[in-house]
Amino acid sequence: MSGGPDFVARLAGVGHRYGNKVALTDVSIDVPTGSIVGVIGPDGVGKSSLLGIVAGARKIQSGRVAVLGGDMSDARHRQSVCPRIAYMPQGLGGNLYAELSVFENIDFFGRLFGQAKAERHRRIGELLRPTGLHPFTGRPAKNLSGGMRQKLGLCCALIHDPDLLILDEPTTGVDPLSRRQFWRLIQGMRAARPAMSVLVATAYMEEAERFDRLVALHGGAVLAAGSAAEIKARVPGGTLEDAFVSLLPESARRDRRAVHIPPRTERADGPAIVARGLTRRFGEFTAVDRVDLAIRRGEIFGFVGSNGCGKTTTMKMLTGLLPPTEGDALLFGRPIDVSDLETRRRVGYMSQSFSLYGELTVRQNLDLHARLFHVPHDRAKRRIAQLTDRFGLADYGNVQSARLPLGIRQRLSLAVAVVHEPEILILDEPTSGVDPVARDQFWELLADLSRNQGVTIFVSTHFMNEAERCDRVSLMHAGKVLATGSPRALIEARRAATLEDSFISYLEEAEGAAPNSGDKNLAAAAIAEPQPAPGRGRSWTGLRRLFAYAYCETLEVRRDPVRLTVALLGTVLLMLIFGYGITMDVQGLKFSALDRDMTPESRDYLEELSGSPYFSEQPILRDDSDLDRAMKSGRIALAVEIPPGFGRSVRRGTPTEVSAWVDGAMPFRAETIQGYLLGIHQMYLSDLSARMTGTDSAPPARIETRFRYNQDFQSVYAMVPSVIAIELVFIPAILTALGVVREKELGSIVNLYVTPVRRIEFLLGKQLPYVGIAMMNYMALVLMAVFLFEVPLKGSLLALTLGALLYVIATTSIGLVVSAFAKTQIAAQFGTAILTMMPATQFSGMLVPVSSLVGVPSVIGHGFPTTYFLKISVGAFTKALSFADMSGNLLILAAFVPIITTLAVVLLSKQER
Repeated sequence: MSGGPDFVARLAGVGHRYGNKVALTDVSIDVPTGSIVGVIGPDGVGKSSLLGIVAGARKIQSGRVAVLGGDMSDARHRQSVCPRIAYMPQGLGGNLYAELSVFENIDFFGRLFGQAKAERHRRIGELLRPTGLHPFTGRPAKNLSGGMRQKLGLCCALIHDPDLLILDEPTTGVDPLSRRQFWRLIQGMRAARPAMSVLVATAYMEEAERFDRLVALHGGAVLAAGSAAEIKARVPGGTLEDAFVSLLPESARRDRRAVHIPPRTERADGPAIVARGLTRRFGEFTAVDRVDLAIRRGEIFGFVGSNGCGKTTTMKMLTGLLPPTEGDALLFGRPIDVSDLETRRRVGYMSQSFSLYGELTVRQNLDLHARLFHVPHDRAKRRIAQLTDRFGLADYGNVQSARLPLGIRQRLSLAVAVVHEPEILILDEPTSGVDPVARDQFWELLADLSRNQGVTIFVSTHFMNEAERCDRVSLMHAGKVLATGSPRALIEARRAATLEDSFISYLEEAEGAAPNSGDKNLAAAAIAEPQPAPGRGRSWTGLRRLFAYAYCETLEVRRDPVRLTVALLGTVLLMLIFGYGITMDVQGLKFSALDRDMTPESRDYLEELSGSPYFSEQPILRDDSDLDRAMKSGRIALAVEIPPGFGRSVRRGTPTEVSAWVDGAMPFRAETIQGYLLGIHQMYLSDLSARMTGTDSAPPARIETRFRYNQDFQSVYAMVPSVIAIELVFIPAILTALGVVREKELGSIVNLYVTPVRRIEFLLGKQLPYVGIAMMNYMALVLMAVFLFEVPLKGSLLALTLGALLYVIATTSIGLVVSAFAKTQIAAQFGTAILTMMPATQFSGMLVPVSSLVGVPSVIGHGFPTTYFLKISVGAFTKALSFADMSGNLLILAAFVPIITTLAVVLLSKQER
């Protein structure tokens, strides 16, 4: 099967699963060349999975997919058509890099597609002006509004003139003006390049009506395919949403009824919520700017605005979850006080994301929240039964909330929010991603709470048809309320046809833009002709992609204070801790004596101990109970008990005994104390024999021990070089693993999946900055060793530096291997720490010689890079070894680099499963 000239993509019998969950079932669709095809349906119906498969980002589990004339299950074909496909994943700027500026993001994508500097800059200029982003080229992506972020994502997608543009819900969370400008921009691009095809997923039905062809999905299966007019013909006179509902299975739509919200009855009591000059700043950023609101009791009050405009922040301030920077907020006429639990009990809050306990059942979640609000047991039992019946949760009582369908999960969240019978209900985008039937059912519940129970409802939404159901609406943008009034009044104030048109008019006025000013010159934007896939100079193109990732990672590290601090100072701090805190030397051990003899001989014996640098004498002990207390409290580590008659026995030359009580809680220290004590005891006996006989009774032949290295036997000379080896495996490996896994968490890993970047280019690009940081750490550690800890560097500095370079390449490659398995940064951090620190400390020769290990420990020791760099580090500092002496270990370290790197490349998938 091939796409052919008439079809840019064809799918036949495509199926996809995530464990036991079915995402797609026997999907067959065609995408004609030069058309816009929309995939419609709520969250969870398989839209993203479908688009990811067409883009090559996901593996094909079953069925056949042909894109741009070839089979997408063929890795060579996918690689060859990557330059002809552009993919914008779901989310506001999901494929962007937050710390990079507008220009840097687009420039990065140009590098990934092998464009030279002059070509990149020309194309960036051609894209920035028609999108209106040219005044913001230096602004970080994280500081852009939702609409600007999506326009930036589109610029990044169009930098290489694709033949197929794939957009996964590109306008979700974007204000209506930016949404309209976005689609006019797409139309302008298509007018300049009629052959470009667009495959787009959306949950906005009014948006879908402008597409050439639609595919309706539900439960992973195709409900219908055709033009918007053909699908709407199923319900004469109805909307596209009505037609979509009619396509649903009977079981999914049988409970749908037209939502009717009766008129609100005016009440004489005061407002439920009042905000006066409410302001919230985060540093220099003003999220909410002098908001004034007055919401009446029993009113359904709507909050409309794009993501990032300040709706959620305002709601959190009105619930006491977030203190305002300036202004006042009142609930029922009383200032909000976080510690005022009685006022808090009168408020129910439903957050934007699902915030209940997924491992608890429906009943357990309701019971838990009833307990948290101190609802009496009998009353809570009746209330939970009432809510499960009213909200249609009776059949799901024993089902874990994480396993609930999205619509049922939202009903549960609402039930939890009202379980304590609040008088105010604050709902933050409660129906986002919910199918139309469940949305209507949800609003029926809100109408009942408002009209029949007098609950004041403050709800934010992206759907204009929902906003029109509210008694009054506030239109918000960039932290400010633009207008407040009934939907009809807002429409009439702007002489608009719809509430969306009215909102757009207010937005244009707020931004100082004339109507449709963002549409000028869109169709006339200069779009270069498609470039052939890179051919000659492929090796240089690969290096350009590699260095693009290296440059991007470097910028992100530099602009992230936490990562930068850990990267540059983490090893230095650990060196100070290990260098000063870990030593094998035992000096100044506290001891006390229980001298039951009190003779000159007993004092001579104790003076041998107190005169040694290894022991520090403490006040004498009075009796056995005093000895016991001193040992238990840890005040002393050694107690020496001299028996009565000790001096007399010594003078007579008869055998006598001295008791030594050693704190054995730390076995290594206890053995050291024992060794020191026996040595001093032997020295005392020798001195005593010499005094009594006048001769040295040493044997005629004896063995003299001489130390070849570290003659002073100071542990710092061994510990500091060893710590350097430990430091260069621990933090560099973790940072590298986090650098890759962070892309997985944020979603930008999709750039690896859908661009011509090869796995080796991606991994080496991510690794290079951390190799450079690790070498900076190496130089700092060497300087600390020489000048702070005064450990002389006696051997070859060149060999040590080359060994360090090979070593950090190997250790950062270990981080790359871990990142192939880890899906979260926490898992990557713990996994890397365990896989590096355990072998490095236990099996590398730091504590126990590798030659003495047997079995699995021996295999680990000989197969881990630290073993060989430890020999180089100790050899350079302590043994004064030359480059030739260390060449064997250098060669072994060099062999680790391709082995571990190849393993990382093999384990990293070029597609998501």
